[in-house]
Amino acid sequence: MKSDKKTQYTVKEIAELMGISRVAVFNKIKNKQIKAKMVGKTYIIDAVEIRELLSQELDDNQKKEIEKSVIRFIREYGQTLKLLGKE
Repeated sequence: MKSDKKTQYTVKEIAELMGISRVAVFNKIKNKQIKAKMVGKTYIIDAVEIRELLSQELDDNQKKEIEKSVIRFIREYGQTLKLLGKE
Protein backbone atom coordinates (compact mmCIF):
# COMPACT_ATOMS: atom_id res chain seq x y z
CA MET A 1 0.00 0.00 0.00
CA LYS A 2 1.39 3.38 -1.02
CA SER A 3 1.40 6.30 1.43
CA ASP A 4 -0.10 9.64 0.31
CA LYS A 5 2.34 11.64 2.44
CA LYS A 6 5.18 13.25 0.53
CA THR A 7 8.66 12.69 1.85
CA GLN A 8 10.41 15.21 -0.38
CA TYR A 9 9.58 18.56 -1.97
CA THR A 10 10.90 20.67 -4.81
CA VAL A 11 11.87 24.33 -4.55
CA LYS A 12 8.64 25.33 -6.30
CA GLU A 13 6.54 23.37 -3.81
CA ILE A 14 8.39 24.88 -0.85
CA ALA A 15 7.92 28.38 -2.25
CA GLU A 16 4.18 27.77 -2.51
CA LEU A 17 3.98 26.31 1.00
CA MET A 18 5.89 29.21 2.54
CA GLY A 19 4.29 31.92 0.40
CA ILE A 20 7.63 33.17 -0.91
CA SER A 21 9.34 33.23 -4.30
CA ARG A 22 11.49 30.43 -5.68
CA VAL A 23 14.43 32.84 -5.61
CA ALA A 24 13.87 33.35 -1.88
CA VAL A 25 13.92 29.58 -1.38
CA PHE A 26 17.16 29.30 -3.39
CA ASN A 27 18.66 32.06 -1.23
CA LYS A 28 17.63 30.21 1.95
CA ILE A 29 19.26 27.06 0.60
CA LYS A 30 22.41 28.99 -0.31
CA ASN A 31 22.50 30.59 3.17
CA LYS A 32 21.95 27.15 4.75
CA GLN A 33 18.62 28.17 6.29
CA ILE A 34 17.03 25.26 4.43
CA LYS A 35 18.84 21.95 4.07
CA ALA A 36 18.56 20.57 0.55
CA LYS A 37 20.31 18.07 -1.65
CA MET A 38 20.93 18.15 -5.38
CA VAL A 39 19.32 15.45 -7.47
CA GLY A 40 20.49 16.06 -11.01
CA LYS A 41 19.91 19.78 -11.52
CA THR A 42 17.09 19.99 -8.97
CA TYR A 43 17.17 20.71 -5.25
CA ILE A 44 15.15 18.30 -3.14
CA ILE A 45 14.11 19.17 0.42
CA ASP A 46 13.07 16.49 2.91
CA ALA A 47 9.61 16.81 4.45
CA VAL A 48 11.11 16.65 7.95
CA GLU A 49 13.13 19.79 7.21
CA ILE A 50 10.02 21.62 6.02
CA ARG A 51 7.95 20.63 9.04
CA GLU A 52 10.69 22.02 11.29
CA LEU A 53 10.98 25.17 9.21
CA LEU A 54 7.24 25.85 9.16
CA SER A 55 6.81 25.15 12.87
CA GLN A 56 9.50 27.58 14.02
CA GLU A 57 8.24 30.44 16.12
CA LEU A 58 9.62 33.93 15.82
CA ASP A 59 11.75 35.18 18.69
CA ASP A 60 11.31 38.68 20.12
CA ASN A 61 14.10 40.19 17.99
CA GLN A 62 12.56 38.83 14.79
CA LYS A 63 9.15 40.20 15.79
CA LYS A 64 10.68 43.64 16.45
CA GLU A 65 12.47 43.61 13.09
CA ILE A 66 9.23 42.74 11.31
CA GLU A 67 7.39 45.50 13.15
CA LYS A 68 10.10 48.05 12.23
CA SER A 69 9.94 46.96 8.59
CA VAL A 70 6.15 47.28 8.47
CA ILE A 71 6.27 50.76 10.02
CA ARG A 72 8.99 51.85 7.59
CA PHE A 73 7.06 50.40 4.64
CA ILE A 74 3.86 52.20 5.63
CA ARG A 75 5.77 55.44 6.17
CA GLU A 76 7.40 55.20 2.73
CA TYR A 77 4.51 53.76 0.71
CA GLY A 78 1.40 54.62 2.72
CA GLN A 79 0.20 57.29 0.31
CA THR A 80 0.69 54.98 -2.66
CA LEU A 81 -1.24 52.21 -0.90
CA LYS A 82 -4.12 54.62 -0.23
CA LEU A 83 -4.21 55.62 -3.90
CA LEU A 84 -4.13 52.01 -5.02
CA GLY A 85 -6.99 51.20 -2.66
CA LYS A 86 -9.18 53.79 -4.40
CA GLU A 87 -8.76 52.15 -7.83
